[in-house]
Amino acid sequence: MKKFRTCMLSLIVLLSVITACGNMPLQQGQIEPVERTQPAPMDAAYKERLKLYRERTEQFLLSELYGPDGVYTNYLDTNETDTAASGHEVLSESAGLMMRYYVLMNRKADFQAEWERAKRVFELPSGFSYRYSPKRNEKYTINAAVDDLRIIRALYEAGDRLAPEYTELADTYGKLFYRFNIKDNRLYDFYDEKYKVNNNFVTLCYIDLKTLQRLPIPTEQRAVLIQNMQTILENGYLSDAFPFYETRYEYDTESYHSEGINTVESLLTILSLAEAGLERPESIAYLKEQVRSGALYGQYDQQGKPLNQIQSTAIYAIAAMIGSIAGDEELYRDSIKRMEKYQVQDKTSPLYGGFGDPETKQAYSFDNLMALLAYAHQNRVFADMKAGE
Repeated sequence: MKKFRTCMLSLIVLLSVITACGNMPLQQGQIEPVERTQPAPMDAAYKERLKLYRERTEQFLLSELYGPDGVYTNYLDTNETDTAASGHEVLSESAGLMMRYYVLMNRKADFQAEWERAKRVFELPSGFSYRYSPKRNEKYTINAAVDDLRIIRALYEAGDRLAPEYTELADTYGKLFYRFNIKDNRLYDFYDEKYKVNNNFVTLCYIDLKTLQRLPIPTEQRAVLIQNMQTILENGYLSDAFPFYETRYEYDTESYHSEGINTVESLLTILSLAEAGLERPESIAYLKEQVRSGALYGQYDQQGKPLNQIQSTAIYAIAAMIGSIAGDEELYRDSIKRMEKYQVQDKTSPLYGGFGDPETKQAYSFDNLMALLAYAHQNRVFADMKAGE
């Protein structure tokens, strides 16, 4: 029993984010879906520029950051023995992001190839492994709900846009997800196939309302699930002065916990809310101001004081996607401009076209895939953009 408890503690440390104490009672969310503005027309020069920079990023990723099992976690290789994924290990996170990119670009053959690879590398009886190590030939027996949902969502989107058979696949994996990652109409971060257990909390940025809405379950159960998770999301809101979100919600104590507010996580939460038409205007206004001034940092305290001066590609890429979904052209353009400051422009560098550090040669999958998705979201904010261009 002691060994089991020790293992479970290790799993929680491995897959959870940094947390701290907070306590907020749950209440029914009061936010009404926001009205969207019509997409703005895009001038031809800007359209061509976005296309060029997107193609450079894709070329780098497929030629330098990609192997037989998918997108490498990092351009630099390692012995793949770290607690966190590193080097040329591959993540189901990356597979799902790549699948979503191909759907947004209407590229059926590329999507199919990526899906087949993801299925081969990550599939488990309970869903998808979050990580695979080629050197160790090890498929981890734990999933991450956010990554499974992303793959399921990509299949649903492919069913809508590319071929109806993908919808049947999405339903199959959606039922599996509901069986293993949802208990009592509440979402849990992970399921450990070896020990047959879930954790006891949900990380807010794991709550993908749009995908949960499509799970093939009875209407009444779906309504309760969505209400539960939407309430947890909305009540994780910090304040109008600092309109970001708590990190996670623990079911046992019915309380929120955050040790530092990680910007990527809060932005993913805002993106999920925006996709459901539930983003707060205060969050959008705050993002616009921080992006405009180039002061969107990696971590804050709960009052909005920066805890570091770190900025990243992914932060501005997600901000751009939020602008796209919210129909805010200014936020999209400004975020893309900030994001591109991290793109390697030196044609002699092996990282050319990608997002990384040309000195250290560090280039991470998440940064580059988020940049690709940000570019692919341009057709949502501009009226004359066609997917695939």
